[in-house]
Formats: sequence, structure tokens, C-alpha cells
Amino acid sequence: MKISCLQENLAKGLATVGRAVATRSTLPVLSNILMESDRGRLRLAATNLEIGISCWIGARVEEEGRTTVPARLLTEFVNSLPSGQIDMELIERTQTLNLKCARYEANIKGIDPAEFPDVPTAESLGEPGGLPLQTETFRRMIERVVFAAATDESRPILTGVLAQFYQGGLTLAAADGFRLSVTSADVGAELDETAKIIIPARALAELNRISGDQEEPIQLIVTPTRNQVLFHLTNTDLVAQLIEGNFPDYKQIIPKTYNTRAVVNTQELLKAVKVAFLFARDAANIIRFQILPGTELSPGQMIVAATSAEFGDNVSELDATVTGDKIEIAFNARYLIDVLSVVGTTEVALETSTPSSPGVVRPVGGDDFVCVIMPMHISR
Repeated sequence: MKISCLQENLAKGLATVGRAVATRSTLPVLSNILMESDRGRLRLAATNLEIGISCWIGARVEEEGRTTVPARLLTEFVNSLPSGQIDMELIERTQTLNLKCARYEANIKGIDPAEFPDVPTAESLGEPGGLPLQTETFRRMIERVVFAAATDESRPILTGVLAQFYQGGLTLAAADGFRLSVTSADVGAELDETAKIIIPARALAELNRISGDQEEPIQLIVTPTRNQVLFHLTNTDLVAQLIEGNFPDYKQIIPKTYNTRAVVNTQELLKAVKVAFLFARDAANIIRFQILPGTELSPGQMIVAATSAEFGDNVSELDATVTGDKIEIAFNARYLIDVLSVVGTTEVALETSTPSSPGVVRPVGGDDFVCVIMPMHISR
């Protein structure tokens, strides 16, 4: 293998695939990045067996070839180089990659690429094109649900995001036992029938990270064996193992009615919750809400408070349009920060029934998003 490319292109490509590199694995080759010539370009690939990312960068290929190189060392070395051309040559007998850039030179020992697991690409699957999803809409949907997926593996199904496709549209839902987030949108999906799959939340978070400058629609392809999903971007493919099992019926979790509804400015509420969190983080993240209906002379109020036995307390008052009864209820501050950061509307509604019933957060002026949060117990 004898290939030349620009330092900035290689650094960007390594950053794209780097997050799929296995950090703790019994297979040493999973700590490596696959480098191979591919039709006049350089393909980089990494996998941890759950997620695989392939990325193609422009290069001048003098001799075809492939190898795998330690990801961390290669990335740190390339990032340290000055901008300009990097010349790479593989000594196949010892699987050593020689790199030269300006007045820098290194020899990095690799592992035989035959040991590297296969990372499917859209081209290798031979798929005609997959299901096109409007990039901006799909990315906004991902932001609205991935935070609600579980991070511990005790219930693997909850570490995934349920994706339900139907004619023209898509619904994503994620839950971790303490909160539920559901969003729907028209993503331009042309389907004759409904279909649903469970995608690892981590894979969707990675897709969101690497698709920031993607302008063309993202192509979604479910592999013929129906155990993997592949997202095809302009110069990048991300593949992930689908999660098997039945996702909980989330529609049963969303309350149908409420006794109190408070509408407030989203940014003002987010700021009040962030300030309260400074005191709440030493007290199980508990922040209290007191919602008071208005009178003829004064508007309704939402009072946000937090208390730390060690450091003190904090109270913020917000004007709110309140319908229904007054209520005092407590929530986990982190959960509210997560949802208020992605609501995307000027005003947000908080719907509650009793101090021990779930609270519902909805954007005002949009019915495409809902987040249900379990309250926290307030000791009197």
C-alpha cells in the first residue's frame, strides 16, 4: 500500500471513525482502525462489534493495499502533524506503516487486516438506495429522544430507540424507566406498510455527531438478515446491530388528562432549573415546583426551588399562564434540563395531576413532541 493524502482530511476522517473504536476489548484488532485503498480513495473503518463506522477521504493511491493501525497512536500522531501532505507506505511483511509529513516521520506497527471484522457498507450490501430521510428533520428528532434512553444494560431493550415508520412519517420513542420521550415528523419516507425497529441510542447519537455537515438525505438501509441498520451519508457509512425484543407500549404511559397546566417561557424556565440544579446536585437532583393559578390582579406563577443541607437554598419565580389547581411537585433537575434544551419552541407547557403522578412537558405550538417525567418524592 502506498497512499498520499492531506493531513487535515486524514485527521477529520480519523475523528469521524474514532468513536467506534473499542476501548476495552479482548480482541486487540478492535483497538485498531482499518485503512485500505478503495477506488482511488482511502477508506478508514472502526468497529466495537455494536457500531461500525466507515469513512472515505480523497487520496492519491500509488499502490493498493490494506492494514490496521492502533487508533489512538495514529490519531494523536496525525493531529500533531503540520498541515500538508502525508505519504504513507505499508511494509507488508511486518505490517508496519511508514508515515512522512514535512520533516516528521514515524513507523507504526499494525495487525493483519484479515483479523479485522467485516464492517458492512452501502456498496457491499448492494442496496439500491435505502429509505431517504430528510437530514435536518431526522437530526432534530434524534436530539429529542436519545437523552431519554437507558445507559445501563440491565434492560437492553431500553438502551435502544424505537423507530416506527409509516407512509411519509417517522416516530421515535425512548424510555429509561424514569422518563419517556416521543417525537414524530414527516421525514419524507415513502413506505407502503408500517415497519418498526429498535436502534441503539448510542448509534443514533453517533449519527447525529457525524452528520452535522450532511446536506443530502440520509439513506437508511436494514440489512437483508434484518439484524443490522445502516445509515449512508455522503462520505460516511454507520452500521449498528439492531436490538431484538418488544419495546414497551409507550402510549399507555402518556397521561390522557391533567389537573394543572402551566405555560412558561422555555429559556426562562431552563435558566431557573439550571440555577436550582447548582443547589440540587448534592440533594439527589431534587427541585421543587410550586404552580399557582393567577387572579384578576396578578398572573399565574411557577416557583422553582432547591435546597442543599450543606450549601443553602435557592428560589426563582416565573410568570406563568396557569389553568387548573395549584400544585407542588418535585422533579429531577437533570431530566428537565435535558428536555428543555431540545424543546425548540418559545414557550413550553408543564402538565401535572398530583404530586405523585407523572409530569408531561410539551412544546407550545407543536404537537410533534412529548416528554413524560416521573416525579420525585418530597419529604415533608
